[in-house]
Amino acid sequence: MGLFQTIRNLFTRSKNHMTNYTTSGRLDSVTDHPRIAVTADEYDRIRTNLQYFKSEFDPIHYLNSDGDMQTRAFNDLPIGRTAAKKLASLVYNEKAQITVADEQANEFLQKTLNDDRFNKNFERYLESCLALGGLAMRPYIDNDRVRVAFVQAPVFFPLQSNTQDVSSAAILTKTRVADGRKYKYYSLLEFHDWTDKGEEGNAYTITNELYRSDTADALGERVALSELYEDLAEVVEVEGITRPLFTYLKPAGMNNKDINSPLGLSIYDNAKPTIDFINRTFDEYMWEVRMGQRRVIVPESMTRSKLVQDEHGHVTTRQRFDTDQNVFVAIGGGLDGNQIVDVTTAIRAEQYIATINQGLKLFEMLIGVSSGMFTFDGDGIKTATEVVSENSDTYQTRNSLVTLVEQSLKELAVSILELAAGAGLYSGAIVTVDDVSVDLDDGVFTDRQAELNYWSQMYAAGACSRLTFIMKTRNLTEEEALQEIAAIDGDLPRLPDLEEEIYKTKQQQPATDGEDEDEKAPQDAQGAADEV
Repeated sequence: MGLFQTIRNLFTRSKNHMTNYTTSGRLDSVTDHPRIAVTADEYDRIRTNLQYFKSEFDPIHYLNSDGDMQTRAFNDLPIGRTAAKKLASLVYNEKAQITVADEQANEFLQKTLNDDRFNKNFERYLESCLALGGLAMRPYIDNDRVRVAFVQAPVFFPLQSNTQDVSSAAILTKTRVADGRKYKYYSLLEFHDWTDKGEEGNAYTITNELYRSDTADALGERVALSELYEDLAEVVEVEGITRPLFTYLKPAGMNNKDINSPLGLSIYDNAKPTIDFINRTFDEYMWEVRMGQRRVIVPESMTRSKLVQDEHGHVTTRQRFDTDQNVFVAIGGGLDGNQIVDVTTAIRAEQYIATINQGLKLFEMLIGVSSGMFTFDGDGIKTATEVVSENSDTYQTRNSLVTLVEQSLKELAVSILELAAGAGLYSGAIVTVDDVSVDLDDGVFTDRQAELNYWSQMYAAGACSRLTFIMKTRNLTEEEALQEIAAIDGDLPRLPDLEEEIYKTKQQQPATDGEDEDEKAPQDAQGAADEV
C-alpha cells in the first residue's frame, strides 16, 4: 500500500465525538496510559466545565408541609453558555477570511474551507473552546477532499507537558457496535508524535491503538485494529510534514489549576463559585414566585376532616377547607366567627433581581469583560450590544483571544496544504505560517451607526486624529486611509486659488469717480471676502 493511500486511510474518519467517560478494566482511565502526560484531575475539571456549559445540575430535595420528601428540578441561568457564546461572537464570525499569498495555494485553501463550511462550524466550536478550555482542529481526507475535524477538550490528550505548545497528542474516538442484544464499546486512541531518526531528523508518526469493552464507562482491553478498522495501520510515518497535522487552540491566560498542564482553562474556571451563587439566588427567586400563591387562615369550624391512607396502609387525618384553594392554614381558635385572614407574603422580586445583578458584576470581572455586559431583568440574562471602547476590559480580552485564534488558523492552513499534498490532492507550493493572513471582522462593534457616532464624538473632542477616525469608521489600513484623505483633500478648492480668484475679480472692476483707487481696493477686497 503506497504512501498516498496510507494517508487516505489514516484520515478518513469524519467524526470525533465528544464523550464523557471514566475507564475501568486493563486501564483505569485513558490518563493512566504511559504516553499521556496530563493528570486525571485535569479531565475531571473539564467534565465539570461541561456540566456548567450544558447546565446540568443536581435536583433539589425538600420536605413538603405533609413531611413527605419531594424532588424538583434546579432552576438555573445558562451563564456559562451565554458568556462563551458572547465572547465567541466578538472574536469570530462568518465574515472572517483566511488567505494565502500564493495564488494556487489560496485557490485550493478557499475551496477547501468553503466546501467544508469552515467559518460557520468554527464559530460554533469556538464556544466549546472557551467553555471547556481548549479545541483541536485536525484536517483529514474524505472522498478525495480535505475536511476539518473539531476535536473537543474531553477527547484530546497531550503527550508532552510543554506549556508553550502542544506538538504531540492523542485523540480518542469511541464507537458502539451492536452484538446481538448487547453492545460492544470500542475506543480508538490515535497518537500523533515525532520520532527521532538521527541524522535524517524527526519523522511524524501516527500510532493507532484499539480497546474494547462490554460497558460504556470502561476502556477495556487492547484488541487488533482489524476488529473494527480493516485498512487502518498500527504505525505510519508521514513524510513531508513540517508541523503536526493538528492545531491546538486554548483561551488566553495561565492554567492556575495545574501550572504544569499544557491544557487551557475555561473562561469561567475561576468563576464557578460565583456561578453557583447566582444560580442559587435565581433558584430561590423562582421558588419564591411559585410559592407566592395566596395563603389564608381559616377557623377550624370552617374545615372538615378527611381520612387519608398512604401506600403503607397508615391512616392519617387531614383538614380540608376548600378544594379550590391551593394553600390554607386551619387554627383551633383565635379567630372571631367565620373570619378568614389573608397571610400572603409579597414576592421580593426587586431584592432578588438586584442580588443576581451584583453576582453578574462579579462574574464579569472574573472572566475579563466590562461591567454591564450581562444583566438580569427578571426573565433571563441580557447581553449588551453597545459599542465597546478600546480601553475596556472586553476589548482587551477580545484582542488576546484574537491573537491566539489567528495563529491557530494560520497553522491549520499550512496543515491542510501539507496533508493535501501528501495525499496527491494538491500539487502547488507549500507555504509557511508567515505566508498566511487572517482577517477577522471586528465583531466588537455590532452596530455600525453606533460605531460611527462613537468615533465622530472622539474626533470632535480631539481624542483621535483624522487618520484614526477614517481607519476605524471605514475599516481601512493606514495606507488606504492616507489615500482616502488625499482624495478628500483633492476635492476641496485650495485656499490660495480662492483668494487669487477673489482679488482678480475685484481688480477688474472700475473705480468710482472721485474716489481714491488706492483706498477703495482694500475695502472692496475685504467686502468680497465677507460675502464669500
